[in-house]
Amino acid sequence: MNFFECKSCKTLVYLLEKGGCTPSCCGEEMKEATIHTSSEQTGSEKHVPIVHEENGKVYVKVGEIPHPMLENHFIDWIFLVTDKGTQRRNLHPNMAPEAVFQLSEDEIVIAVYAHCNLHGIWKADL
Repeated sequence: MNFFECKSCKTLVYLLEKGGCTPSCCGEEMKEATIHTSSEQTGSEKHVPIVHEENGKVYVKVGEIPHPMLENHFIDWIFLVTDKGTQRRNLHPNMAPEAVFQLSEDEIVIAVYAHCNLHGIWKADL
C-alpha cells in the first residue's frame, strides 16, 4: 500500500500514484508505514477492521472487541480501497469506531484500513 510516515513528526501520507521518488518530510525521506494485520500477537482484537458487505454498502467496525475512543487513544480514520477508488471516514474521540461506505454498482472491495493514533495502521483480512 502507498502509506508513508514521517519518523520525526508522525505525519502520514497516502500516495494516489507512486512515481519515481519517495515523499519527504522534516528534511528526510518518509518510510513506508508499517501495516499491522490479524497475525499480530497483541492488539489485533481491538484494531483490525471487521468488514461486512450488504446491499451495496460496506459496514466497518474496528475490532472484535470495540476499540476505545478516548481523548488520548482512538481510531482517527477508516480507509476503504476498491477497484474503483478510495473512500475515507474521519472519526473523533467519543464516536463509535465504525463507518458505512456506499459502493457503486459492481464495485469490489480490495482492502480496508483503520488508523489508531497510538498503534498505527491496521488492515482487515478480506
